[in-house]
Amino acid sequence: MFILIFVALFLLRGVDDNSLFSWSWVFTKTDAATIYLFLVAGLACSLFLSRTAIPDTWQMPFLAAFSFAACLPFWNEPEIIVDASRYFTQAKHLEVYGIDYFLKEWGGAIQAWTDLPLVPFLYGLIFRFFGESRTAIQLFTTTLFSLTVVLTYLTGKTLWNRETGFAAGFLLLGIPYLLTQVPLMLVDVPTMFFLMLAVFTFIAALNKGGMLRIFSAVGSIVLAALSKYSSWFMLSVLVVALIVYAVPRAGATDRRRLLTGAAILLIAAAFSATALLWKYDVIVEQVRLLREYQKPGLDRWGESLVSTFLFQVHPVITLSALASAAVAFRKRDAKYAIVSWLLLLVVVFGIRRIRYTLPVFPLLTLMAGYGLQIIRRDDLRRFILFGTVTSSLVIAAFVFLPFAESMSAANLKHAGTYLNTLRGGNIEVITVPPRKPVINHAVAIPLLDLFTDKIIRYHHLPEAYPPREDIERSSLRFTWEYRNPAYYSALPALPENPILVVLSDIGGDRLPESLAERLDGYRLTSSFFQNEAVFRSNVGVKVYQKIPSHPVHAPR
Repeated sequence: MFILIFVALFLLRGVDDNSLFSWSWVFTKTDAATIYLFLVAGLACSLFLSRTAIPDTWQMPFLAAFSFAACLPFWNEPEIIVDASRYFTQAKHLEVYGIDYFLKEWGGAIQAWTDLPLVPFLYGLIFRFFGESRTAIQLFTTTLFSLTVVLTYLTGKTLWNRETGFAAGFLLLGIPYLLTQVPLMLVDVPTMFFLMLAVFTFIAALNKGGMLRIFSAVGSIVLAALSKYSSWFMLSVLVVALIVYAVPRAGATDRRRLLTGAAILLIAAAFSATALLWKYDVIVEQVRLLREYQKPGLDRWGESLVSTFLFQVHPVITLSALASAAVAFRKRDAKYAIVSWLLLLVVVFGIRRIRYTLPVFPLLTLMAGYGLQIIRRDDLRRFILFGTVTSSLVIAAFVFLPFAESMSAANLKHAGTYLNTLRGGNIEVITVPPRKPVINHAVAIPLLDLFTDKIIRYHHLPEAYPPREDIERSSLRFTWEYRNPAYYSALPALPENPILVVLSDIGGDRLPESLAERLDGYRLTSSFFQNEAVFRSNVGVKVYQKIPSHPVHAPR
């Protein structure tokens, strides 16, 4: 079955319109026959592992450890989504200027675009106390993903039983796209964690009460609300949970649960609103931008549900989730509404951008885990679980990851690694205007900064910006509205002979005359011009060093 699914998806790969890991692109870097052999080997291991059940007491530690380990290979990928530039820039402001400055200037001197402050704030704290390290960020995001797997398990266990919870948590590893996002400096994986934390703590508070559980639920909801604007929409699942738990089958209202749940939601809403009123003008402008720019833009940049739920999510998960609806209907299981609510809204409202649906994936796997329980044979159910996850890990690690490593974003990573080997602590970075303005190369500076220990001073050559109407419709609009952070220009004077780094379009070998004059007396020591030949926006890096001057000695 799993082999047939792979073959079918490969033959139909032209249907996949994912904007990052379309199957029609990713196999250009990998031989499908080799992947076929990996799948066969992985499925053989799955068949062997399915013969033995994991003891109940080991299920949660297994999920935590395995999910963390499964993400480690992806730490090697570059920052493949340019939005990471925004979050790094916001976080570095906190690192450089402190917490008070961040709280005061977020949305002002610190450009916030359409971002909420919580996740960049947490990244900034990591930089502040553990150093400006991408590894520290990856450790943080991978830990959050691992905890999300555990929370999914605990939620399934609370709603139904251990088997459902284990299947749901394990199936999160059956989403190849999700695995590629875990190590990136974005907000989607942290938002997914905070959403699941809110769901689990809210259900726990409704079930058992207690002040600690109530405060935990309030805090979790506030954290989710401050993570990303789309989480406001997603937190509607808590209202569904309250209705399910407060109105049992008999139709009578459980007064304690109703009051507890209403109090949690009202208090959390009050705290969230208070926090957001702190930057009322910024929030209002961001909401306007989301309404006038982001929402219409989704119609132009959308990805089909077929792409998301068949190619980027393993089809077994999708089919199991669909089957679960029939199971829940037959059982008249009201709790099923909690896990299916957000997926229903995704379909009804036509949210066709996988990054916007990513935080909902744990609820999708809860549906799938619930649907798999119709299979009575334990060994067969385990084989389906292990086979799904194994197949997805093979696709993610041996197809998606090589493609990510071939993207031009890897040039910044490799250049940063190379710069760390050079003597001196300062570099000067110059950006060359792109020949066809798709992206403003200035946003590549923070991503280069993420990969190098050098102190950067940056200036750009005069740029020909696209017409305003083109900028306002561009999916990369924020790059053209990027402002150079003060910490790149207010640094101590550079030494007389700094290292020069030039960022330009790949293929843009001809340098502007003004830059050629600036490079007089320098020699090119390394260049990074890797290109996946798929995306219109790309960046290449050239590193120049001063030609050493040797003193001339007069003959004796």
